[in-house]
Amino acid sequence: MSQINLLLLCGGGSDEHAISLMSANFVEASLAKVPQINLLRVELDGEGRYLTQDGKSCELTHRKELRFTHGEPAWPVDYVIPCIHGYPGETGDIQSYLDLIKLPYFGCDAEASKHCFNKITAKMWFSALGIPNTPYIFLNEFNETSIAKTKQAFTEWGSLFIKAASQGSSVGCYRVDSIEELSDTLKQAFNYSAYVIVEKTIKARELEVATYELNGEVVATKPGEIICTHDAFYSFDEKYAANSQTETQIEADISEDIATQIQAYAITVFKGMKLRHLSRIDFFLTENNEILLNEVNTFPGLTPISMFPKMLENHGDDFAEYLYSNIQSQLD
Repeated sequence: MSQINLLLLCGGGSDEHAISLMSANFVEASLAKVPQINLLRVELDGEGRYLTQDGKSCELTHRKELRFTHGEPAWPVDYVIPCIHGYPGETGDIQSYLDLIKLPYFGCDAEASKHCFNKITAKMWFSALGIPNTPYIFLNEFNETSIAKTKQAFTEWGSLFIKAASQGSSVGCYRVDSIEELSDTLKQAFNYSAYVIVEKTIKARELEVATYELNGEVVATKPGEIICTHDAFYSFDEKYAANSQTETQIEADISEDIATQIQAYAITVFKGMKLRHLSRIDFFLTENNEILLNEVNTFPGLTPISMFPKMLENHGDDFAEYLYSNIQSQLD
C-alpha cells in the first residue's frame, strides 16, 4: 500500500483534554515505527478550533482534507484516529461527522460510542445482554424527589456512588458514605450531566480487560487489576496524579475459571454492543466471587501508565502492528 495520510486528532477541550494529549503522544510514537504512515497531528480545543502543533489554524472539510487558513495547500486525509477521551470523542460526536463525510476512522462508531458513554444506556445494554451489573437507579432532575430517592437507596445500600451519566469513567463521579453529603454531591453530579446514575457501592476487586480486534478476531486479554490503597476510589485524580498510590497488576491473581468467565463476558459485550477496534471493559469481583460488569470505555487511556496498551502487549501483540492492521483493513 502507498503512503497513508493519517490525521491524529487529539484534545477535545473536555476535562480529559490533557490526558488525550498524553494518549496522542503514545499513538504518535507507535506509528512512527510504521513507514507507510504519514501522520499529521491536530489539536481540537474547547472552542472547536483545529490547531496544528506549530499553532496554525485549520479545519477538516467535507472534501476529506485539512484546509489551512494561512494560504498553504490543503492536506488530503485518508484516515483519522480521533484520540479524544470524553467529549466529543467517546460521545460519538466526532464519529458522526466522520461518517457524514465518509472518512474512515479508528475506534468505535458513533452509535456504539453513545451507548457506552451514557452510563444509563450502557446499563440497559448490559442487562439486555444478560450480563450481571451493579444495582442502580437513575435520575433526570436535581429536585427533592431525586434527593428522596437517593436517600432511600442510601438507607438500603449503606453506601453508594453518584455518577454523572454522560461523562468519562471517573469525571463527575463521587462515592458517598454519609447521608449528610448526599444532596450537595447530587448537585455536583448534575453540574456535569443532565442525567445522573446512583449505584450501590460494591466491596470488590476492580478488574479490567483489554478487548480489541486483530486480524478479524475479537481478543479479550486476561484481566488486570487496579489496587487502590485504604479502600480508596479510583478517581480521576488518583488515576493520573503523580503521587498516586494506586497499584496495577497486568494479570490479576484470580482463578482460571473466573478469568475465563470475565473474558467471555467481555467478548459478549464487544460483539453485542457492536464495538470496533478497541475497548477497555471493567468488572467488579466481589468477596463471594460474583462478577459484575462496571463499564465500557470505547477509547481507553493510552498514557504510559494506562492498562490497555500494557495488557495488549502482555497478551503478545505489538501495539504499532495492531494499529496498522486495523487501519489497513479499512482502507484495502
